[in-house]
Order: sequence, then structure tokens, then C-alpha cells
Amino acid sequence: MKGMALLSRSLGALFLALAMQAASAALVAGRDYVALSPPQPVETGDKIEVLEAFSYACPHCYLFEPKLSAWAKSLPADVVVRKLPVSFNRPDWANLTRVYYTLEVLGEAGKLHGKVFDAIHAENIDLAKPEVLFDWATKQGIERKKFADAYNSFTVTTKAARLAQLTRNYGVESVPSIIVDGKYRVTGGASHEDMLRIASELIQLVRTTHAPKAADAAPPTALLAKHVSPAIQRVK
Repeated sequence: MKGMALLSRSLGALFLALAMQAASAALVAGRDYVALSPPQPVETGDKIEVLEAFSYACPHCYLFEPKLSAWAKSLPADVVVRKLPVSFNRPDWANLTRVYYTLEVLGEAGKLHGKVFDAIHAENIDLAKPEVLFDWATKQGIERKKFADAYNSFTVTTKAARLAQLTRNYGVESVPSIIVDGKYRVTGGASHEDMLRIASELIQLVRTTHAPKAADAAPPTALLAKHVSPAIQRVK
């Protein structure tokens, strides 16, 4: 019986390794992604975290947002998309990081995140200026004092103060950037669609590490079938 258990564990480890190889076959380290060293903690528990580093001031992030949003809706229940507003030490961008965290604190990010992008890039409203921002928030149905108090709160100030360190930890040098489960940062992709394709494949790679223990692993055919990556067409 001991020999059978050892054989079962060995076969399980072998098929898990094959599954990981299959999941990452289309990816090239250094071209498509870099592994973060050390890996960063996630805030999603047992679920796979996809973190988008962005700035409201970035026109590329503005164009990326609807594509990312549509892609996020197609993800399975074990994946959670989060946002990391970055400033790269630019004062106007730093004010905009506070915009996102204020919306998050007030529970309005889901409703108004896209509208902030539209206000800046389609309507030419300078939301980096607090007084302009507070007027805009009032027009969105948020009481001005409530928004201003949240914007200047200890919680938002603390979150904003951590951004420089987090940006360094993730190795983010440009936006938009995607980090998968605190382990991999997407570096490849000639288009936004390419970035999302690579992120999808990295999610599949990460999922293999969430597989059952070797002794309890699924049969080989089921395990390998589970990790077939969905194809996302390259579009320039």
C-alpha cells in the first residue's frame, strides 16, 4: 500500500508539472512577462488577483479601460480584478490617485470609474484640481462635503502614501500594466488585446498552482484538459 501511495504521488506530481508546462507553452519569459522577485502579497484570498496599474491622466489607460472591463466580465469566478492608481511622482497624477481611492472609499468606483476617464479625456475637465473635482462629484450626485471629506481623509491619504513603494515592488514603469496574482507582470503585447491574451494565459499558469495536492490530483486527462488556455486573437 505504501508503494502504491508513493506511485500515486509521483504520478500526480508528474501530471501537475505537465499541466504547468502546457499552460505556459505559449508564453516566453522576458518577452511576454517577468516573474516578480519576490512575489507580492495579494488582497483576494484564495482567488487569483489581476491588478491593473493605471492613471486617469494616461490616454492609453483611457482607451484600455473598456477593453479591460469587457474582459473582466468574461473571467471565471476564481479571478478578481483590482486597480492600482499610480503617479510616478507627478503632482497632477498624484491628485488623480486620490480620486480613485475616494471613489473606492465611498463605494462609487464601479459607477464612476469610467466617467472620470470620460470627464478628463472627452470633456477636458481638469479633475486633478480638487475644487474642480468636488464640483464634478456634486454633479454626479455625491454631496460635496462628503466627497471632500473622503478625499482628504486619513484612509485615502494612507493609501496614496503607499503607492510609490507599491509601484517599485511591482516594477511598474509604464501604464497600463497588468500584474497577475502578485507573481507575474505582463511585459509583452503589441496591442491591448495582446496584453489581455498574455494575462489570460498567466491566469491559467497561476491556476495550476491552485490545483489539488498531488495525492488527490485529478486523472491525467482531466487535469490536462482543465488547463487548456482560451485563445485571444492578436489585433494591432
